[in-house]
Amino acid sequence: MNGLTTLPMFLLGVPEQGATSSDPMAMLFSFAPIIIVILIFYFLMIRPQSKKQKELERMIAGMKKGDSVVTIGGLHGIVDNVGDNYVIIKADENTKLKFAKSAIATVTPVGGKANE
Repeated sequence: MNGLTTLPMFLLGVPEQGATSSDPMAMLFSFAPIIIVILIFYFLMIRPQSKKQKELERMIAGMKKGDSVVTIGGLHGIVDNVGDNYVIIKADENTKLKFAKSAIATVTPVGGKANE
């Protein structure tokens, strides 16, 4: 017995009895589940992630000396200097560390509250 014969006919692309392959409504109904899954995937996963990424980029671009930051590694510190692609973080009175801007997870402006 062929394994394809056990699949439902609409999955194989075989038109129903009386429906022709050039019927626009039959084509619409055959593509509708795929379109719905793509829309659900977009609105539940892609769109929120892109909004979150834009917000993080905006925070990093607005970072200035004195802001409190947390890196993706969990280091908490105060921004001492901001360069084009890097930021120097003051972790202690005598400890300054240089990080790539992409390593910053959150930024809390001076006198502000962190977005968690």
